[in-house]
Amino acid sequence: MINFFSKFKIFFYVINLLLIILYLFPGSLLGCVFFDNCKVQPQITSDFLQISSNHFYAFGLVTILGYLTFLNSEKLKLVLYYLLVISVLLEVFHILIPERSFQWSDLFGNLLGVIVVIFVKSLINKYGITKK
Repeated sequence: MINFFSKFKIFFYVINLLLIILYLFPGSLLGCVFFDNCKVQPQITSDFLQISSNHFYAFGLVTILGYLTFLNSEKLKLVLYYLLVISVLLEVFHILIPERSFQWSDLFGNLLGVIVVIFVKSLINKYGITKK
């Protein structure tokens, strides 16, 4: 499975592009598609502890794909820095985009999605859960 992602980096790049498009679209592109209303944002689960669950899931998934794609590459550290920076920048851009607004809960969800995956992966590396 990991070998699949490292051979086909296009999946990581396409998911990144899709995430950027969803973030920079004025209004909710998913709301337009699923509810025929661009002002309604679909909610996967309710938010927890004032942290956006949708944003946590999105950035957690992208970070996992980043790990799977660049696991045996010297670019892994660069990809993780990229994900941390983009998680902040995309939310800050909401200040400028019509029909969007900057929200701390979204920013914390973005950052937490990346940080939790990095933390879990570091625990796996430290304690050798996957080592035989």
